[in-house]
Amino acid sequence: MNPPVTVVLLTFNTRALTLSCLAAFADEAQRQQWQTIVVDNGSTDGTAEAVRAAFPQADVLFSLQNRGFAVGNNLGIERARGEVLLLLNSDVIVSPDVIQGLATYLAEHPDVGAVSPQLRTGTGDPQAFAFGDDPTLGYLLRRGVRAMLGRGPLHDWTPDRPVTADWVSGACLAVNRRVIEQIGKLDPRFFLYFEDIDWCLRMRQAGWKVVYNPAWQVTHLGGTSQPQRSQANRLYYQSMIKFYRKHYNPLAVVLLWLALEVYTGLGKLRASFAPEETS
Repeated sequence: MNPPVTVVLLTFNTRALTLSCLAAFADEAQRQQWQTIVVDNGSTDGTAEAVRAAFPQADVLFSLQNRGFAVGNNLGIERARGEVLLLLNSDVIVSPDVIQGLATYLAEHPDVGAVSPQLRTGTGDPQAFAFGDDPTLGYLLRRGVRAMLGRGPLHDWTPDRPVTADWVSGACLAVNRRVIEQIGKLDPRFFLYFEDIDWCLRMRQAGWKVVYNPAWQVTHLGGTSQPQRSQANRLYYQSMIKFYRKHYNPLAVVLLWLALEVYTGLGKLRASFAPEETS
């Protein structure tokens, strides 16, 4: 008999956070017979060894190198036996009640392919980009203008109401096994960023709903295993272009490239006028 839930926890050089993440639900996971898979994406800080010592009931998969968010999660998905798969970043603290709640929600809503809880910062504030709209050119243009003007998130931010969204964050994402059997795993061509947006789009194209539901909340510290800002921006734009090449026509790809050139150029121009720090 398959376990009701498989938690796939992805980590990269976040040993302490990974142990804290597991400690939040490990005892209940054993009682409920949930499967726990920890994918170590090439850590050099002893994460895999520490997890094996502290949580021998967890399956630890070690990759010799960091192969990215999609490939790392796919390693866990391939081993998963649960009817519901919960993809979890190592910098997320989730209680057993949230895991059970998300699994129950999917069981009671057979038309929903994936559901994400409300993501909260370490200080308890809701994170704005837990869900969003498809990244069309019009959407990205409006978002870029708002960002340049410092006006915050583009979409109608409703952190306390459930939303049927175009996409939800992969930081803590519960997925119906039948969805993966139908559309496949995460696209390995995305190293970081846009793999969750791509997956959610493919779910919707196959007839599944994607839901953000703040009835459950988790703490997402965010960015703990991500690259430096400049590298993160480069990876983000590269993944965005890959997404456009996959889902939109060639003209949209060219227009996106031009828009990114203008946006990054304006960002550099604005930075050049910023006041210099004095000691």
